Amino acid sequence: MDASTPSRPLPQERTAPAPWHPPGSDTIALVLQGGGALGAYQAGAYQALHEAGLEPDTVAGMSIGGINAAIIAGNPPERRVQRLRTFWETITARRVSLLPPDGDAARKAVNIWSSVLTTTLGQPGFFTPNPVNPWLSPRGTRTATSFYDTTPLRETLLQLVDFDRLNSGAVRYAAGAVNILNGNFAYFDSRGRRSYRTT
Repeated sequence: MDASTPSRPLPQERTAPAPWHPPGSDTIALVLQGGGALGAYQAGAYQALHEAGLEPDTVAGMSIGGINAAIIAGNPPERRVQRLRTFWETITARRVSLLPPDGDAARKAVNIWSSVLTTTLGQPGFFTPNPVNPWLSPRGTRTATSFYDTTPLRETLLQLVDFDRLNSGAVRYAAGAVNILNGNFAYFDSRGRRSYRTT
C-alpha cells in the first residue's frame, strides 16, 4: 500500500476453527521474507491462515518478516492477529495528507512527501534518525553504522511480544540478520541453534 491509499479500518477477525494440520502434514511452517511494506501483506496472510485454523509450528523470517514472525511466535494464537494489527497501525500512524490525492500528479507528490517525512523523521514506533550522520561519525561509534536508531522498535516489540514464550520454542522461531562487523549473514533459532554463513 502506498502513501496515496486512503486509510480504511482493517476488517475484523473472524472466529477461527480449532487448529488442524492438513492430512500427511506433521508440521506447518510459515516463512516470511523481508521487504518493508510487504510485511503488512504478511500480517493479512497470517490472519487468513488463523481464520482457517492453520497455526504454524515454525515461523521464520528476515527483516520485516522476522518482526512479524516474532509477534506470531511470541503470542498465543488468540492474540496474534490483534498484536500484528497493533504493530502495523503503530508504525503507519503518521498521516501524510489530509485528503486523498486525486490524479497521478497528486499521488506522486504525496508519495514523495511521505518519503521525505520518513527520511527526516523516521517512522512512529519503528525508527528515528540518528543525531549524527554515519558519514560524519568517528569510526567505531554507535552512529557510524546506521542512519537510524531502532530503539523505538525495541520498545514496540517489548509491548507486543512475550519473549519468554518466543524463547520457549513452543512455536519454533528462526530469524536471519546481518553481522555488521563482517557483513555476513547470521541465523538464530529458538531451539537453541545459531549458525553463521559467509557470503
